[in-house]
Amino acid sequence: MKRTLGFCCAAALLALSATAGLARAVNPFIGTGGDGHCFPAAAYPFGLVQAGPDTGWGSWRYCSGYSYEDAHITMFSQTHNAGGGCPDYGDIGLMPGVVSNAFRHANETARPGYYAVTLDDGGIRVEVTASEHCAFYRIAYGPAKEAKLLVDLDYGMGNATWAKKTVEPLAVDRSPADGLTGHLLRSGFVKGRHIGFDIRFSRRPTRCEELPPVVREKGVSARAPRLVYTFDLSDGAPLLVKCALSTVDGAGAGRNLRRELPDWDFDAARAAAEAKWREQLARVTLDPATDGDVRALFATSLYRLFHAPFNIADVDGRYRGGDGQVAVAPNGGRFYSEFSLWDTFRGAHPLYTILAPEYVADFVNSLVAHGEAAGFLPVLPKWGRDSQCMIATHAVAVIAEAYFKGFEGVDWARAWRIVRQTLRERHPARVKEDWDLLDRYGYYPCDKLKGEGVSRTLECSYDDWCAARMAAAMGHAEDAAFFAKRAENWRNVFDAKTGFMRGRKADGTWREPFDPYRCGHETSWEGDFTEGNAWQWRWHVLQAPEALVEALGGKARAAALLDELFTLPSDLDAAHTSPDVTGLEGQYVQGNEPSHHIPYLYQYAGRPDRTAERIRHLSRKFYRNAPDGLCGNEDHGEMSAWYIFACLGFYPVNPASGAFVLGAPQVPGATLRLPGGASFRVTARGLSEKNLYVRSVALNGRPVAGPAIHYRDIMA
Repeated sequence: MKRTLGFCCAAALLALSATAGLARAVNPFIGTGGDGHCFPAAAYPFGLVQAGPDTGWGSWRYCSGYSYEDAHITMFSQTHNAGGGCPDYGDIGLMPGVVSNAFRHANETARPGYYAVTLDDGGIRVEVTASEHCAFYRIAYGPAKEAKLLVDLDYGMGNATWAKKTVEPLAVDRSPADGLTGHLLRSGFVKGRHIGFDIRFSRRPTRCEELPPVVREKGVSARAPRLVYTFDLSDGAPLLVKCALSTVDGAGAGRNLRRELPDWDFDAARAAAEAKWREQLARVTLDPATDGDVRALFATSLYRLFHAPFNIADVDGRYRGGDGQVAVAPNGGRFYSEFSLWDTFRGAHPLYTILAPEYVADFVNSLVAHGEAAGFLPVLPKWGRDSQCMIATHAVAVIAEAYFKGFEGVDWARAWRIVRQTLRERHPARVKEDWDLLDRYGYYPCDKLKGEGVSRTLECSYDDWCAARMAAAMGHAEDAAFFAKRAENWRNVFDAKTGFMRGRKADGTWREPFDPYRCGHETSWEGDFTEGNAWQWRWHVLQAPEALVEALGGKARAAALLDELFTLPSDLDAAHTSPDVTGLEGQYVQGNEPSHHIPYLYQYAGRPDRTAERIRHLSRKFYRNAPDGLCGNEDHGEMSAWYIFACLGFYPVNPASGAFVLGAPQVPGATLRLPGGASFRVTARGLSEKNLYVRSVALNGRPVAGPAIHYRDIMA
């Protein structure tokens, strides 16, 4: 069954015809320069391993370990931060030839499931592919008859101040003649990550030397061993290396290795990874008339969407959960972590419900199980551990969204219990909770905590709206009333006189002086906002955009204020500017997620033409088919999700509502492949450089009434 959403921009109708799969259009180097924090490493869809090159470490520039502007590869590591804003991962370093080596991008190749580079010194050719838990290298040392390989168990991303890295070797077994296995305990951005590993070589080394400890960071010397293996390559064959990981222990890594890479056929492993990516990326087809750069950006965005969350369960279902203890995943043995929920609840998770629905129940079950183990739902879990670095608890939004979209395979009564427990009970281990303050004042008073009070009030109001709706549907009347009241807390930080959300003291007075340009960044200083300022956070009432428009003075006034946002000077208070505030258009911030819904609010202000203008401009200016083609952190697929929705012509302003607010397509046509052989087709009739406005919208030939379509319309 095919359903069609038609946007009429002019008169011509573009017919659908066969087109090449999107996998061939992916450019993994998009976002590896500038502020994108992406990487070209070989990965597997939602897999634990992302194996590939690093060009530096220890600073904001190296959150993912790789920067396109560099000319040397310092290490090949097996895990990478999926476009995040904090340096982490980079576990288990491997380096042919031992030391940093120059390279040229002309000698570098990356595509889904595969990375390769030829290093300048010695002409060493390094190829790598990945399975779900394993990295597989093929290293050709050129004419050398003897070759060295550094295995650095102490290596990893980190920062000497705010993400300090330490690695404790809990067990390292060097007895296997063809490799080593072991168990590390690492702390950095996330504390207490268990890393089991099993490394195997295709030939026995002739010797192994341990390097002396080095000081990697201020006052911190290497604790885990750094080993240099030497191999006899007189037969001219390449060295093959397999490295499996586990969140449990070395034995778990060994089982993962034997299951996923049972032999030494590198080409077969690469073909399997590439086939999996072709299957994953075939869920969308773009019309042949799509511009080449737009096709590359769309394909790469889809590729990035499927990098995270990671399945951290071993092949036998074991994983380390929210309490750090070993558990066993039910229902096929999959458990997901690496949820950047503050970012991804907005666009990525709504896209998963359309383009990867078979994963959604496992995502929800993983969040619920993490919450039960830890005592509360996670804020931003990585490798099974909750970093708690952001605000609110948007796992609630992801769970509520799946509930209202009718996903099966979840014990919804169990899910509700942990939602309620998280939002109503006190949890001393939570860094940014303070329910006593929120329930006493109806907002987070700026004189009772340090920083972020306004943003926390707004974000928690959204989670409470999700909980209220879920409670009402499940028959929990008292909880529904409680959360519905708390969902209105946004009004308590709205100053009708200035028209801004503002910091408010416990006595009810506003913080003075008020500067709408002043940014906040977590609790680093006493600002009222998270990674932004009052210009952006004025618009953060996802659950009630109509009420916000009314509070701002009605549609005409709201439209004028939106225009002001996009046309103001892009000046910021230099002393209080978050590094995440990038990609400014006026005071709108495309590079950070709290702004992403704002262009679609024009629909509620009676100016859909402005939505079309803004989407066209933003998608052209801030997304380019180039290494510096992203204006901000990829953030685990969220920047990419925005672009995909922009191209398709709709966006989930309120993700848990199931509604998608109409925008303006940026491609002439796209077909979404849905479960059961169904498809949903978007057609933009007459789309061109000139014809960017939407004249009318029809669903299966019938005019669409209102500013949105619903999830059920897409999936039916």
